[in-house]
This record gives sequence, structure tokens and C-alpha cells, in this order.
Amino acid sequence: MRLGEHHYALTTTWTGNLGSGTSGYRDYSRDVTIEVEGKPTLLASADKPFRGDPERWNPEDMLIASLSECHLLSYLHACVVAGVVVVSYRDTATGVMTEDGKSGGAFTEVLLRPEVVVADASMIAAAERAHDDAHQMCFIANSMNFPVRHQATVTAA
Repeated sequence: MRLGEHHYALTTTWTGNLGSGTSGYRDYSRDVTIEVEGKPTLLASADKPFRGDPERWNPEDMLIASLSECHLLSYLHACVVAGVVVVSYRDTATGVMTEDGKSGGAFTEVLLRPEVVVADASMIAAAERAHDDAHQMCFIANSMNFPVRHQATVTAA
């Protein structure tokens, strides 16, 4: 392993065989389990428009969640470096995926909307700048081929 190289492993298992496998488009469930050693099993499926279970996580949810959490964690680090004390952080992220009409598609953007509360009003300007630093640090955002934007609000406790 090279310096700075990290490896991740998980197991995704299709649990949606309803008795006849993939004998027809409507003859199977899109349910899967995603497992990482030492962590709770994640119940997943396709998104509802793609015949999935709306009560389970879907790949689109997980992509947006990954971007949101990566920005949050990068932001907390950027704030520590800048001397900003964050006391609360909540993001209401959204994403747009567009189908191409040929059984495929792609995300065209994700918008993060962090609502940050800092310990003191004197920290607001630095806290706002820290979002740009976080965006540059986020491994997941740096891996995307579409814009990951943020519209943050920062207030003082």
C-alpha cells in the first residue's frame, strides 16, 4: 500500500429472489444487504421509480449522504484549523439525477445546504470561508464528475 492510500471493502448481497430469479422484470425484488465487517447491516434497494422498496436506502440516497457527510467532516476539520468552534451542524442536501432515455442517466448536481451554528459571532466570517476549504478537502466531492455546490448559513449561538 502506498503512503496515503486507503482501501475499503464491503459485501453487497442481492436478497430479492422471489422464487424464479430474474425470469422477468417484475419477477424479482431489488432488495440487497450491504455489509462492512464490524458495522450494522444496511438494508438497501433501488429507488421507488425503479421498482425498489422506498423504506430502504438506495444508491442515490447513499451518494448524496456520502457527499454530505464528507463535507461535514472536512468542514469540522477546516474549522478546527481556523479556530472556529462549531456547536451545531445540519445539512439538508439535494441532488438531481437525469435519465438519458436509454436505460441510463447521471447525476447533474448535488447541492449541500449546511446550517452551522458557531460559538461566537466573531467566528462567522472564518466559518463561512471554511466551507470552501472543506470543499477542496472532501475526497468524495473530488471524485465526482458533476458540480457539488454548497449554500451555507452560519449563525452564532
